Amino acid sequence: MRWTFPNILTVFRLLAAPMVAVAFLVLARPYADMAALALFVAASLTDWLDGYFARAWQQMTKLGTMLDPIADKAMVVIASAAVLTYSSLAYVIVLPIVLILFREVFVSGLREYLGDVAGALKVTKLAKWKTTVQMVALAILFAHGIFEHYLTMASWGLGEEMTEAMLSGQVEDTQGLVWKLNAMTLAGYGGIGLIWLAALLTVLTGWDYFQKSLPYLEERE
Repeated sequence: MRWTFPNILTVFRLLAAPMVAVAFLVLARPYADMAALALFVAASLTDWLDGYFARAWQQMTKLGTMLDPIADKAMVVIASAAVLTYSSLAYVIVLPIVLILFREVFVSGLREYLGDVAGALKVTKLAKWKTTVQMVALAILFAHGIFEHYLTMASWGLGEEMTEAMLSGQVEDTQGLVWKLNAMTLAGYGGIGLIWLAALLTVLTGWDYFQKSLPYLEERE
């Protein structure tokens, strides 16, 4: 095995995946959301950097080729589980996330069955966009949790009437409730929209992969 810089980035992404969930076990919110977001964004950036450096420096290795898709799936699966567990938007995003996870399990099983043949089925640009949209959507959903908790903390003890007065502009917004609410709302709608888009792209790319694999699944007499 060759421990190149791109491979180190891939291993970091793989190790960062479980830490996203661990953050919610060891830290109070919203600090857990912040740590999860920071880890997830940093790991997501390595998904582009490791491939870029591997190509630029001609450091493509079997280890990197094997670990890269595993690290990608680990990030998406674990971050999705964390969002579903801790986000107040879980009831809205559970279906698209289930579709995403189902596709990942299905395609992983299909690739395992196809063995060496799976390497002949090229990754499409749509599949790359799918991964990008997934990661952006999950990052925004983590950000939604941050804004939501800061809004809750800022309005704590104000009472319903005072909170509504600040939000409506009748009273000076000394707690910054308006911008926190706007940020939370924007992140919420943005995260929901993008996770549904990611689910659509995930289903389309999964179906495309299945269609391409059909010739290799035919029974030979």
